[in-house]
Amino acid sequence: MRPLTFVVGTGRSGSTALSTLLNAHPGVLSLNEFLASLRDPGHALPDRPLTGEEFWRILAAPNPVFDTMTRSGIPLPEFLYTRRPGRHSAETGGIPALCLMVLPHLTDDPDAALDALAAEVTSWPAGTAPAHHQALFDLLARRYGGAAVVERSGYSVSWIPALHRAFPHARFVHLHRHGPDCALSMSRHVGYRTILLLRDLRERAGVATFADLTPRHVAELPPDLAALLADRFDPALVLDRDIPLARFGALWSRIVTDGSAHLNALPADQWATLAYEDLLDHPRRELTALARFLGAEPTRDWLDHAAARLSPAHRGAAARLPSEERRALERACAPGAAALTAAHRPLTPWPTDRTG
Repeated sequence: MRPLTFVVGTGRSGSTALSTLLNAHPGVLSLNEFLASLRDPGHALPDRPLTGEEFWRILAAPNPVFDTMTRSGIPLPEFLYTRRPGRHSAETGGIPALCLMVLPHLTDDPDAALDALAAEVTSWPAGTAPAHHQALFDLLARRYGGAAVVERSGYSVSWIPALHRAFPHARFVHLHRHGPDCALSMSRHVGYRTILLLRDLRERAGVATFADLTPRHVAELPPDLAALLADRFDPALVLDRDIPLARFGALWSRIVTDGSAHLNALPADQWATLAYEDLLDHPRRELTALARFLGAEPTRDWLDHAAARLSPAHRGAAARLPSEERRALERACAPGAAALTAAHRPLTPWPTDRTG
């Protein structure tokens, strides 16, 4: 099996740019937002055998939250498929999960790629969910190239325990960014604004998941929150709402703290950390270390290409905030910053005797 690595993090930390750089490496299969497309570990990694057709339904089923956002006129900027729409639509049947962000990252014709994959995957015999996923990664690597497989999704640290159980030999890279800068970016991103509002909704209803919501819960919610559960909602409910910046700092801290705890529970040789600021300031050094950690060769052509596309100017936005707002944001980010300091581990090469 090919070396498999998951790049995890809060999102808004340079991870989309990193996927683009990895996609340019001839020895890497870059799976962009694969996990995010598949909703949650319970859906993507059920603890039971699956036929090929059952596994394909997991890959091809639309993500209902993403379809609702698209219908409501606020698709995430990460949705590659909606920029060059094909035959699928959120209005009519939904956009298959693989089409939204994964396949357009690999090919200019995601619809044709989806059809070709469907023809093969649906014929697979029954097997475990991890075995099916590994077979899919190998299939995509054969078609699109890559001796090493790298999955990268934003807002993905909660997946770490399930991914380690499913793929016990996989490695993890925690890509992180200066907390206040990351939180400020979150505050301007429709996805993270929606995440906070949906958290508010669950807390007001007193439920852990949306599956636990009943009609009575919905009836008791404030109208502006209940409207988010509709098949289509007014985008102003998300875009125009006044959400204190410190709340995004607290969200960043919570994600980073949880992620650091998950990483510390892994074997020490299977995870490492990468700071976005280090990547910007020392691109060749950090990308060389990253490539070797992933099990790929840091070729000169790739390093030249990647380094030219990273700029140190992409940092420090939070420092320009009004002083009172900046201090409140820094206080909210302090727990996460402490967790990052305690969970620092430099990148090391992939062991030559490990192939899965």
